[in-house]
Amino acid sequence: MDIVTEFPREVVEEETWMTLPDGCRLALRIWRPKDSDESPVPAIMEYLPYRKRDLTAERDVGMHAYWAGHGYAGVRVDMRGSGESDGVLLDEYLQQELDDGVEVLRWLEQQPWCTGDCAMIGISWGGFNGLQIAALRPPQLKCIITICSTDDRFADDVHHMGGCLLADNLSWASTMFDQNACPPDPALVGERWREMWMERLAGSGLWLKTWLSHQRRDAYWKHGSVCEDFSDIQCPVYAISGWADGYVNAVFRLLDGLQVPRKGLVGPWAHKYPHLGEPGPAIGFLQDSLRWFDHWLKGQETGIMDEPMLRVWMQDSVAPSTRYEHRPGRWVAEASWPSPKIETQGYLLTPGHDLVGDAETEAPDAAMEIRSPLFVGLYAGKWCSYNAPPDLPHDQREEDGGALIFQTPRLEEAIEICGQPVVELELESDQTVAMVAVRLIDIAPDYKATRVSYGLLNLTHRDSNETPEKLVPGKRYRVRVPMKHIAQHFPVGHAIRLSISTCYWPVAWPSPKPATLTIHTLGSRLYLPHRAPRPAEDGMLRAFEEPETAPPLETTLIEPIREEWTVIRDLANNRSTLQVINDVGRYRIESIDLEIAARTTERYFYSDEDYDSIGGWTEWERHFRRGDWQVRTVTRTLMTSNETAFRLQATLDAYEGDSRVYSQSWDEEIPRDLV
Repeated sequence: MDIVTEFPREVVEEETWMTLPDGCRLALRIWRPKDSDESPVPAIMEYLPYRKRDLTAERDVGMHAYWAGHGYAGVRVDMRGSGESDGVLLDEYLQQELDDGVEVLRWLEQQPWCTGDCAMIGISWGGFNGLQIAALRPPQLKCIITICSTDDRFADDVHHMGGCLLADNLSWASTMFDQNACPPDPALVGERWREMWMERLAGSGLWLKTWLSHQRRDAYWKHGSVCEDFSDIQCPVYAISGWADGYVNAVFRLLDGLQVPRKGLVGPWAHKYPHLGEPGPAIGFLQDSLRWFDHWLKGQETGIMDEPMLRVWMQDSVAPSTRYEHRPGRWVAEASWPSPKIETQGYLLTPGHDLVGDAETEAPDAAMEIRSPLFVGLYAGKWCSYNAPPDLPHDQREEDGGALIFQTPRLEEAIEICGQPVVELELESDQTVAMVAVRLIDIAPDYKATRVSYGLLNLTHRDSNETPEKLVPGKRYRVRVPMKHIAQHFPVGHAIRLSISTCYWPVAWPSPKPATLTIHTLGSRLYLPHRAPRPAEDGMLRAFEEPETAPPLETTLIEPIREEWTVIRDLANNRSTLQVINDVGRYRIESIDLEIAARTTERYFYSDEDYDSIGGWTEWERHFRRGDWQVRTVTRTLMTSNETAFRLQATLDAYEGDSRVYSQSWDEEIPRDLV
């Protein structure tokens, strides 16, 4: 990472507030050129609940000061109920949040240092609300960059996948349980901090209960899903993600569905900004973003819109690992999406467990049963790699021991795919509620198995996420299971495997009871999006520059970071546990003399093949300290289930110094709704 210390324009930084029409004050941190009062600049807004003062401060200064040095106002806004802003944060993407965002854009337009032209940028939550606010068409918003976000809050978010309930739903709820318990900084808000803190502790609630109360695609999830009407968005959109991120599918849907000027970029990264991208290679994203903003906010011809609509990292084959520093590969591009240059190839599932080109042979039908053990999924990693590795999938051979597998012969010619693999299955179930998981796997000559992509389907959602229907045991169904989009090279001598299982825990919550699926091979296919190499065309792509950033925030590490990802198989008691520890250590932000520490522990477990023993437990402990001011919060959530209901048990404790000043507990039961 190159640190840039000299910019075309000198940068000043300020903490300030704006007042919303209802009297609520929002806290803002602004970086802008020193001379912008005389020579106004466009504004780039990032609108988040993640605390600009401390928790995202290091990341923020590197980006927003960089943009400011190149003639923009970088504006980082704490949403209502977060950081130093007034109020209580009640849930994700509420209309209040979006309306407040529109008011911030209106406020920016009125500032003497702003030209009135604005952009929004954000990763994850900020990518979501950038799309959602764009759909409201505020006149100040001229373009957005949305990173690691989604257009569909039910089909492709942290809560559900293919109608299956994701365990990341619990993990993410626990993250926000912790975030919402954090106090504002007394150094900015003064003595009001304690009153504001108590209001948040008492008011935010247990979001997981709300989310679990909506197990199908109802009005709750449609709100904020811009796929409901892509035409609502009228400004240019740059959509970005990474193959290790959970939100990669949205890039392709946005390119297909939007009718505005648009671009897509997918690297090998996890849930990260591309200039911080892991696994590498990271790219000069801040330079690339300037080309986008200069074009749409300043009217400069930067050439960015002359380049292909979609650019992705074609990944080379690698051995399986939960951590990669770098994914070998190369950049490839498509002028439009969907691309007419990509051809779908079908593969037939045969009674001999082979995958063969569906035009090459006529195989007899076979009925093949699968009822997977609950250990299938213990080595799957997370649905979304948030903090970068070590949460990527491990060698899939043990997982495949509990799956039904089909495999090509060793490849005599290399194959490259780019797009969405899809599996069509003709199947029947012995239960009224069941799920299926499909995985696409690269088998190396030494038989190591690297997961390339995967998909899930709650079979009650086979025809609709809005109106799921029970299965009729013994009845045949034709179902379609899309996997995550991917660009992948399969070399000569490798083989391609399709693995089918009836569970994938703890990526997704298992069905209420173990189910046996019968797969009918003649009516089942794997479809791969073949992309023929185009070395001359792809070789002409403009090279990304090396990553740059403004000078970083000065921090001091006091206690070291600790990361663990452990599978525990207690054979004496026949109990399996996946334990995840993410300890950010203890560090001090020198400019504000603030010490911060946080530790997360997650456990996902089951006993034997007892579906009533499945559960997830999370704990967050967070500390803030400056001189004599010291606060600590501890949040714990236990989620379990039986055949008919989910149960939530949660506690929240807050401490000032050594004294506990707030405590609350929850014990809730939510009926299962065909999940």
